[in-house]
Amino acid sequence: MRRQIDYRLARRAVLRDWMLGRLSRHDICDAHPELLRAARHIGVETDRPCPICTDVRLRLVSYVYGDSLRTANGRCISNASELDRLEAACDEFACYVVEVCTECSWNHLSHTYLLGRRHAV
Repeated sequence: MRRQIDYRLARRAVLRDWMLGRLSRHDICDAHPELLRAARHIGVETDRPCPICTDVRLRLVSYVYGDSLRTANGRCISNASELDRLEAACDEFACYVVEVCTECSWNHLSHTYLLGRRHAV
């Protein structure tokens, strides 16, 4: 099992502040157009509904960052085999997984984890 950092508590705090009126919908539904496009075309659909609009299932979008990635640094990953290839070729990099609603533009960092030869199981 990969060691990861989970951002559920931060997510709950944002949603609590929204429900209490401390944050507006505009404050929390602010996904960048490129993130929305990635979510629509290569994001992985989950079984969880959006916590804001509740009409659409959330999609997960994964990005990779690391010095050893060179041209792949900051790239959106479209499938598991691409991630496996990078893991075999690089010593270390981080994968950031963002949950996105393509309807209302809610987005939040879901979790991060380290990959690469240094972290191979």
